[in-house]
Amino acid sequence: MSTGAIVLIVILAVLIITIAALYFLGRKAQKKQEEQQEQIDAMKQTVSMLVIDKKRMKIKESGLPQAVIAQTPKLLRGSKLPVVKAKVGPQIVTLVSDEKVFDLIPVKKEVKATISGIYITDVKGLHGKPLATPQKKKSRFRQTLERLQEKAGAKPVK
Repeated sequence: MSTGAIVLIVILAVLIITIAALYFLGRKAQKKQEEQQEQIDAMKQTVSMLVIDKKRMKIKESGLPQAVIAQTPKLLRGSKLPVVKAKVGPQIVTLVSDEKVFDLIPVKKEVKATISGIYITDVKGLHGKPLATPQKKKSRFRQTLERLQEKAGAKPVK
């Protein structure tokens, strides 16, 4: 056998081993995520709260309890997460929001939220109405482009 064929066989073997390892690690992570989702669903409750502020901030600066900060992995302590300060009943609490829900949360408004511990999983309007997704502001380039296309009679690009 030539050296080129041996190199190709070795590369192929390494690729097969890495694909198999990634497959089994992915299945393991998926099972773990499903178990966590079951725990979140078992503990969820609906509360009415007044949202004071929302930001993306590092976990050390977020004002979460020290026990929560100690439980997070060291690699994730520097990453930013969506934090919401809200008044739930008579007390002001700091909550962590789901990424999908964070953009829907209105600031300085009262909402009904589904929470599980300190984790906000869902948000609705005060009377159970779903909140509208906020429109992103268009850049000057996009505004100019749409205006020119409108004058030319072309369909706007989205």
